[in-house]
Amino acid sequence: MCTEAGAALIAEKIKEFGLNRILVAACTPQTHQRVFRRVLKDNGLDPSMLEFVNIREHDSYVHRNEPKIATNMAKDLLRAAVHKAALLELIPIKRVDIDPKVLVVGGGIAGMTSALSLADQGFKVYLVEKSTTIGGHTAMFDRIFPTDECCI
Repeated sequence: MCTEAGAALIAEKIKEFGLNRILVAACTPQTHQRVFRRVLKDNGLDPSMLEFVNIREHDSYVHRNEPKIATNMAKDLLRAAVHKAALLELIPIKRVDIDPKVLVVGGGIAGMTSALSLADQGFKVYLVEKSTTIGGHTAMFDRIFPTDECCI
């Protein structure tokens, strides 16, 4: 079902049966969920009407040497997903303006590196450190490369 042919079959069934929700029991949603959401959208359904059950990583891999347990687990996961799918509601997509400001907590190496990287990307950065000196493990160093500045 995770191929173009599978997507076409789902699209066909949406039209044939007038479906308003889709439940997919397959592999990881990480790589395939967006394919199925696109199928819903292309066929007039809101993508939030998709319920996805990962029976590969959450079941068959875990119980690969216990097929009866894997089958029962898959049935339980599907039963739960059917009940959940019946309760799905539309999730409105809202666009909001953002203020490109960032708060970085911690003036150690990671905090300063993050702050510099974000500033280079155009964000206004507020760097906060709880102590009066440079944070993290940086204070343990005598000098900082490449400027050879004092760390204390």
